[in-house]
Amino acid sequence: MSHSTFFPQAVYAPADANQPVPRVLVAPPKYIQGPRALDHAGRYLSTMNLQRVGILASARAHDAQAGQVLRSLTDTGVSCVPATFAGECSLPAIDEAVAILRDEAVDCVVAVGGGKCVDAGKCVAYRLDVPVVIVPTLASNDAPCSAVSVLYTPEGVDAGVEFFPDNPACVIVDTEVVANASERYLIAGMGDAMATWYEAKVCLENPDARNVVGGRPTLAACALGEICASTLYADGQSASDAVRGNSVSESLERVVEANTLLSGMGFESGGLAAAHGIAQGYTRVASVQSNYLHGELVAMGVMTQLMMLRDVDEARRVAEFFARVGLPIRFMQIGLEAAARESIDSVVDGAMDFLFIHNMPFTVSAQRVRQAMLDADVLGKSVAEKLGDKAYRRVQAG
Repeated sequence: MSHSTFFPQAVYAPADANQPVPRVLVAPPKYIQGPRALDHAGRYLSTMNLQRVGILASARAHDAQAGQVLRSLTDTGVSCVPATFAGECSLPAIDEAVAILRDEAVDCVVAVGGGKCVDAGKCVAYRLDVPVVIVPTLASNDAPCSAVSVLYTPEGVDAGVEFFPDNPACVIVDTEVVANASERYLIAGMGDAMATWYEAKVCLENPDARNVVGGRPTLAACALGEICASTLYADGQSASDAVRGNSVSESLERVVEANTLLSGMGFESGGLAAAHGIAQGYTRVASVQSNYLHGELVAMGVMTQLMMLRDVDEARRVAEFFARVGLPIRFMQIGLEAAARESIDSVVDGAMDFLFIHNMPFTVSAQRVRQAMLDADVLGKSVAEKLGDKAYRRVQAG
């Protein structure tokens, strides 16, 4: 069941259906990225006039990256209150953190961690009516810059989304931290980010499409999506090489920005379409949900969307890039088979329930989704035969 505290569509979409829909661009006011950026968090946040900050992070992160943030804030005279993130962005976990920080009268929440932690941080800050600062420790998804959080049950099952009136006040990405994380997370982020251009392009060209905040996409948002894709094509492989060597390179800086900032602004303001709908559908299969990352499923969704559009040449281009960096391009690589009709039907049902799949420039039917999935799998097999699956096996083993 979807859970939302704020409906941006109510603000941006006109009440009269006959009135034109405005173009809308939303973004965080401040984005900072670079090696050892966390050591300077206090200086970066000094303009916010903070007195007392709640730091939400896992127990492990409190001993590492969150500790860096705490020391930097303390050095600038800001007092900090730690709150431990339980690991799932669920309503009980959010309520628990709210209860801890409400009595501490904090004037900001700083969320330090992966996608679920930063999404929980947005929810906590909204309930406390204070700004949120996001410090992602991975470049695995486009959550940090957005005003959206994906919710789960305590067991990890998708439970809808929350929308917020404002984007995070600041996003700080330490590329040295990213360089020392598993390569798989960076690669998954590329899968998520690659969808940005292909979905925004659909929304830009379809006059009936709406972006995530209920408006029409701006040219600026679509340009961000296009440069996001071109950056991945140009720098994706060398960025993954850098992460394997735990080093920060210019290619890594570019890909981290693509995965985090360009994709984050691009998906929210440019719009979503079938790629994320297919990814959402894959989470209906328990074995897939528990073993594969969001961006890996989005990669499969990008190929399916392009096959729905019957753009086979572009689908092949995408599949070849995914194969070279180590993303899945066929059912077998996420533990499925084309003959597993019940599982495929579950994916299709989940995709059809995804609101933004209807941004596609035609009436979307379950049969068209199913056939495109099967066609994408056939294409993935042919690409795997040509290029092999060495990169995929390396990334999954890591």
